[in-house]
Amino acid sequence: MTTTVDTAARIERRPFASLGHADHGWLNARHHFSFADYHDPDRVSWGKIRVWNDDEIAARQGFPPHPHANMEIITYVRTGAITHQDSLGNKGRTEAGDVQVMSAGTGIRHAEYNLEDETTTLFQIWVIPRAAGGNPSWGAKPFPKGDRAGKLIVLASGYDEDGEALRIRADARLLGGTLKSGDSVTYDSVAGRHLYLVPATGRIEINGEAFEARDGAAIIGGAPITITAIEDAEIVLVDSE
Repeated sequence: MTTTVDTAARIERRPFASLGHADHGWLNARHHFSFADYHDPDRVSWGKIRVWNDDEIAARQGFPPHPHANMEIITYVRTGAITHQDSLGNKGRTEAGDVQVMSAGTGIRHAEYNLEDETTTLFQIWVIPRAAGGNPSWGAKPFPKGDRAGKLIVLASGYDEDGEALRIRADARLLGGTLKSGDSVTYDSVAGRHLYLVPATGRIEINGEAFEARDGAAIIGGAPITITAIEDAEIVLVDSE
């Protein structure tokens, strides 16, 4: 079920229960957009966003080496940690609240494993690059949640002005924030931009309309949006062309 909310910024609620679902035992995944065996012609992409997967990876399990090309892949870890290894020789462990990015470029092979003794949960987000090709790369960075209390900060970006963010090669930026119950934050959405917002935890309102944890909000920009936490909440937002 998809519910359309009539607001100036044009917001469409995508309830968690309506998302695509695949349970592989070691991986329990929800798909905000068409992915693998899940296909919905109305949910193929949103602006430059091609994939937003809500993954639960069992302890001591993960994705074995596999290839990618011509895609910007962002991993936002919600709980636990993910350990990365790729064909460039990069290795790294990204913990809850932190972010890793991979520019697949002309081609890269990588593996992502949960080497922890607990389930790891994360958002895996794919963004279409502004141009095909280029040398593949990988990077990761810690983002303490205390630094984004009561506000949205840019975590990954394709824009030079976002100097503290991880770099991606796309006309998009990833933002994150935490709100205490009752607190609000306003985001200025530019006309024609495509925003996709998911509360990783907590119930929120967007321009007065309620969203449960892990619901998706597909937003066409053009007016400010006000996000209010009904419960303590962790917000993840992608703003793309």
